[in-house]
Amino acid sequence: MTVEINTFVADRLDTFMDDLETLVNIDSSSDNPAGIAAVARFLGKRLEAIGFSSRLEKLGGRGVPCLQAQNRPPADRFDILFLGHMDTVFPQGEVDARPFAVDGGRATGPGVCDMKGGLLVALHALETLHHRGVLEHLAVGVCFNGDEEVGSEASRGWIETHARNSDRVFVFEPCRPGFRFVLARKGGGGFRIAARGVSAHAGAEPEKGANAALEIAHQAIAIARFNDQAPEGTSAHVTVIRGGEKTNIIPDEAQASVDVRVARKIDVAPVEAFFNSLPAHTHVPGVTLSVSGGVGRPPMESDHRALQLWRQFEAEAATMGLDIACISTGGCSDGNFTSAQGVPTVDGMGLVGANAHRRDEYVELSSIVPQIRLIASVCQAIARRNPPV
Repeated sequence: MTVEINTFVADRLDTFMDDLETLVNIDSSSDNPAGIAAVARFLGKRLEAIGFSSRLEKLGGRGVPCLQAQNRPPADRFDILFLGHMDTVFPQGEVDARPFAVDGGRATGPGVCDMKGGLLVALHALETLHHRGVLEHLAVGVCFNGDEEVGSEASRGWIETHARNSDRVFVFEPCRPGFRFVLARKGGGGFRIAARGVSAHAGAEPEKGANAALEIAHQAIAIARFNDQAPEGTSAHVTVIRGGEKTNIIPDEAQASVDVRVARKIDVAPVEAFFNSLPAHTHVPGVTLSVSGGVGRPPMESDHRALQLWRQFEAEAATMGLDIACISTGGCSDGNFTSAQGVPTVDGMGLVGANAHRRDEYVELSSIVPQIRLIASVCQAIARRNPPV
């Protein structure tokens, strides 16, 4: 069967390339619902052709387009949930500036790596399973959202609900060079620290002022020192500072934004406690602080069930002669949400590529066939353990 899967996938390489060009050449930034919906319609139509029911959801106050599909009735539990996102970080008009292109063994274009390539790996793996008759013995759900790049605020609950109704989750974010998949991710969040002081003439009577910018500087140093004593895998970095209007005025307002990452769920509470304590530890008389924010994405931690799932990938890769590995990364994905629900999650199932969110982002074309083969083979192995329907 593995040989037949390989032949089917290899014979459809030209189709995959045509599909990749089509999707990459659709502008679908997070603030472009029309473009995201166009991607969803393309994928939904193909899924329906292999027996899936699909629905375009409009989630949240902004009506974020999200594609939900399944090959079984809604009441059934999913053996596998395929998870991915249809939005990119690139603005409207990016495709006109640098459309899909192939240069040697690489393809480039807006979102080719993150994650139009991954969406198509998922689609072609399912089409392969349909061809082999495997979907008759496997319940698969598909959730492709349209706001991952801006935090998945509208789609988070939708994703978590479907994850809780699934036995395992495959996330089609990019695979790292060398076929390195992702089994753990840091949790992420952010804090905004706002200082309010008193303005005054910086030259004539500075003593009448309370310098909000100076207070923010003190807090930035305190946050840097926190890193020295924070739990391993935890980081907090001041990334944006704003304050003041004119050079001759003591600023009465200033703000700082802080990026936070945590490796373990148990470290979330201490980090949030530190930031919430900052208003009680000011340094400039007359200045008050307020803090907002938190760790919005929980860490993705690999437990014994996730490792068990990973062993299935290793076993199937070995039969293919494919050398794969798993890594931990500081970047977040929607896999953080599914893992936090206690569902075994393997991430990085898209095409092998790099430089996500950059204009030199690329995917390795040599990874197309082996990646689809691997995922289809793992799904087939899972289906063998299911009773006939």
